[in-house]
Amino acid sequence: MTSAAASTAASTAAATPAPSPTARPPALLSVGDLHVSYGAITALRGVSLSVGQGEIVALIGANGAGKTSTLRAVSGMLSPKQGSITLDGKPIAGRKSHELVPLGMAHAPEGRGIFLNLSVDENLTLGAYLRSDHEGIEADRENGFTLFPRLRERRQQRAGTLSGGEQQMLAVARALMSRPRLLLLDEPSLGLAPQVIETIFKILRAVNQTGVSILLVEQNAHLALGVAHHAYVLETGQIVMEGTGKDLLATDEIRRAYLGE
Repeated sequence: MTSAAASTAASTAAATPAPSPTARPPALLSVGDLHVSYGAITALRGVSLSVGQGEIVALIGANGAGKTSTLRAVSGMLSPKQGSITLDGKPIAGRKSHELVPLGMAHAPEGRGIFLNLSVDENLTLGAYLRSDHEGIEADRENGFTLFPRLRERRQQRAGTLSGGEQQMLAVARALMSRPRLLLLDEPSLGLAPQVIETIFKILRAVNQTGVSILLVEQNAHLALGVAHHAYVLETGQIVMEGTGKDLLATDEIRRAYLGE
């Protein structure tokens, strides 16, 4: 999206009432008035959002809007300058990433973050590093192979030799090995072929149907809004619009600014 289009979206959104809200489940994740800075550069300016239990929530916006910064603050990779973050009602703002995994949060970052020199199996094992229930770990490994059959075929292969789509599958499967209640996904479609993207999103729906809540950052607004129960539009570090994925997908301003229509 161009900066002109982004400005149009923001100004139109400000002047246009948000779609009528629908009842949402109790919040698993709540973010309130979040401010994040990189030195003198402010990335987030008062972001507030929530992810209900069992929801897929999408966060869309142009490059530089603050989407990745939001996920990094939620998952403990960044310390917010101001604001609150709660997981299941417990304050977690400022806590480190490794402290959040036992609380039920997993983060598959942009760029996948897998260990390229390790095998698929070894990457999955590291996803369960805090667990000691060996039978449960093996059951979850099998579940991962059921979701992603290609990974079973390549389980002894080094992750660095996998295709981009297979690496993304591994990143999601590894995150699921910690048995998260909340899964943070950053740009899962980035750099992938359309057919692979379709497969990834089908699997995300399947993962969500098992009860895992998902906060999804995605530049492909059509895909993101198509799977999201609820969605937020982020522009220059601020939420400018929210609603159900279906309602936002139908608005003229979103279709013009994000879908090129």
